Amino acid sequence: MKNYLQYAFAAVVLFTACNQEPATAPIATEAPAPSPYKDSEFTVQAILYHQFGSEYRALCYQGYNLATERLMAIVKAKPKGKLAIITDLDETVVDNSYYNTWLVNEGALYTPETWKQWTAESKATLVPGSLAFFKLADSLGVEIFYVSNRGVDEYKATLKNMQELGMPQLDSSHFYLKTTTSGKEERRQSVAALGYEVVMFLGDNLNDFSMAFEKQTNERRHAIADSLEGRFGKDFIIFPNAIYGEWEVALYDYNHKLTAAEKDSIRKSVLKGF
Repeated sequence: MKNYLQYAFAAVVLFTACNQEPATAPIATEAPAPSPYKDSEFTVQAILYHQFGSEYRALCYQGYNLATERLMAIVKAKPKGKLAIITDLDETVVDNSYYNTWLVNEGALYTPETWKQWTAESKATLVPGSLAFFKLADSLGVEIFYVSNRGVDEYKATLKNMQELGMPQLDSSHFYLKTTTSGKEERRQSVAALGYEVVMFLGDNLNDFSMAFEKQTNERRHAIADSLEGRFGKDFIIFPNAIYGEWEVALYDYNHKLTAAEKDSIRKSVLKGF
């Protein structure tokens, strides 16, 4: 009986020891919350640059200072024809980085539907230097044509936004918005067909200046930009936009069916390093 009790006690001790957690066992923690940025996280640095970079503001002022000097010189030469300027809107005249911040906070990517929700708010702000330049152009009798890829159904909200910002020449005849194609060459030609001498183009995308850049690889776009070197700062005035543009779409070979993960992989694979 004594031996039986000894064996039983030993068995209980052994069972208890085997089922105790070691003293060094990690403390259980809750799983980390998923990042709210998700697919749009890659744009955060660019948005910060637009909203907080004094260098960004300086580049915008530089662009409009150049535009002012060029326009004053042209008018001083007293040309005989009617003068006109063709300008893009988004990220050239008005700043929409707030929409991109919304995308980040929602963990979403651009869609035409959410973009129209943003433009319907009429809350875009001015790109630094833009208002003073366009008011000057207006005072000099130069026609301003807003050639934008905002849709024609965004006209009323866009008009309201620009009226509140104090922009000039806002009647419908000065807006050439997107109907069926994002290419702007036909609309630029329509302005020229009115008998105007277009003396300056302003934009944040090389497509705002020439159809030669459309649907080209970035290598080809580099080559075309090099061939037009003498026009930048003269009749081509370009503004910084690190958030989005043709340059990014060209990275994906204009394949709009790629997933966010596939695009992310491409972005990382094409980076040049040492």
